[in-house]
Amino acid sequence: MKPAFSVIFLTTLIGAGQGLLIALTAGQLYAGGGSGGFYALGGALALALLCLGLVASVFHLSNPQRGWRAATRWRTSWLSREVILLPVLCGLVFLYAVIHAFGWAPVVIRLGNGATLDLPLVLGLLATLASLALFVCTGMIYACVRFIRQWASGWTVVNYLMMGLASGFTLAAAYAQLQDNALAGFLAGSAVLLTLLALATRAFQLWRNATGQPRSTLKSAIGLHHSQIRQVTQGFMGSSFNTVEFVAPGGAETVKGLSVFFLAVGFVAPAALLLAGLPVLAFLCQFVGLLAERWVFFAAGSHVQNLYYQARG
Repeated sequence: MKPAFSVIFLTTLIGAGQGLLIALTAGQLYAGGGSGGFYALGGALALALLCLGLVASVFHLSNPQRGWRAATRWRTSWLSREVILLPVLCGLVFLYAVIHAFGWAPVVIRLGNGATLDLPLVLGLLATLASLALFVCTGMIYACVRFIRQWASGWTVVNYLMMGLASGFTLAAAYAQLQDNALAGFLAGSAVLLTLLALATRAFQLWRNATGQPRSTLKSAIGLHHSQIRQVTQGFMGSSFNTVEFVAPGGAETVKGLSVFFLAVGFVAPAALLLAGLPVLAFLCQFVGLLAERWVFFAAGSHVQNLYYQARG
């Protein structure tokens, strides 16, 4: 499939924003609550990433003025659920940042063991739940497309979640180091672990797609069981919408080359930089790698219609 840069930036930006918000909430839990400017500015950064993702998504709409109609199909469409959840998450993150900025932390929940949850932490937990749900919605948009074998798997959802968490925690580690915050070590250690887990799950999906059997073949397409069926021509000489929008730009070799690139730049190098105490460089490196990863994800998706358009006369 031809990758759309608007969707590439949308998914990588909101993924980092969601991961950052979850990292901040995890940091609060690790440190035993607390409030203040560190979480307020971190929440504002997460909100900025989510809003940039929203802006990027507009460029994917042929008629942006009709974009609101996408929210009306929430009963059956994962895209519609994503459209609803994203502004809800933005609202929760805005409240999270404002409450922290004003340092307003009244006790909201008192647990049976005497522990308490204050308002900033409750908002962080609610935003975390919304972020996790948004990861599922975004991944399911592609995982439910059954006729594209490379996407139609639960691993698509897992990888959207893992790569969002890895980039978000790496960004949180960089932010904590720049702010000279005590959570820098905890966030950097978590970012290394999540980056390696994301590397493992994405590498497994690459292997699975490379070794899996296609669900449709020339035999099943035309109902013949001859052992040797070979297509010799597309039936026309010029390109068309089908031969441009449903194929990988640059062909399979480009996809293979960029796969090696994003595994190295998106996962291996950032993990090494985090271990070396350079989280800022790690995040910049990882974001470039994840842009390449998302390009490969879309380009590697082979529509079943390419069975007909695969051969050139």
